[in-house]
Amino acid sequence: MKELYQEIILDHNRRPRNCYVMDCANRSADGHNPLCGDTVRVYLRIEGGRIEEISFQGSGCAICTASTSLMTESVKGKTVDQAKHLFDGFHHMLTGLAEEQGVPLGKLQVFEGVREYPVRVKCATLAWHTLNAAMKGEDAPATTE
Repeated sequence: MKELYQEIILDHNRRPRNCYVMDCANRSADGHNPLCGDTVRVYLRIEGGRIEEISFQGSGCAICTASTSLMTESVKGKTVDQAKHLFDGFHHMLTGLAEEQGVPLGKLQVFEGVREYPVRVKCATLAWHTLNAAMKGEDAPATTE
C-alpha cells in the first residue's frame, strides 16, 4: 500500500479520467509546480453549490497526473464544502495527520506512500490547490509554494 508507484497510480497516469477541455465550465484555474515542472488547468461546472462536472488538462509526472485524475473522480457530484473537506483530508494524509482527522479517502488512500517522498507531496497536491483556486474563483495561478 505504501509503495509510490502502485498499479492504480500507474493506471490513472496512463489513462487519466476526465482529461479534456470543458467548454461549459463556469470556473477554472491554472496550477504550476515550479519544483517538478507540473502544470494543470482545472475546469469546473458548479451549479447550486455542487460540482456537476470537472475536467483537467496539463502535463506532469505520474504522481501529478494520477492525483489529478483521481481527484476529478472523487469530487464530481460533491458540494464545494465536501470537496474542501476532502482536500483537507487528502492534505493531512500526505503530511501524516489523516488518522487524526477521520476523513474517509477511498481510492485516494493509495497516495499515502507519497509522504515518504516529501518532494513528491507537491506533485500530489498541485491539482487540489488548483481545484481550491477554481472553486474560489481566483485569478492568480495556484502553486505548491
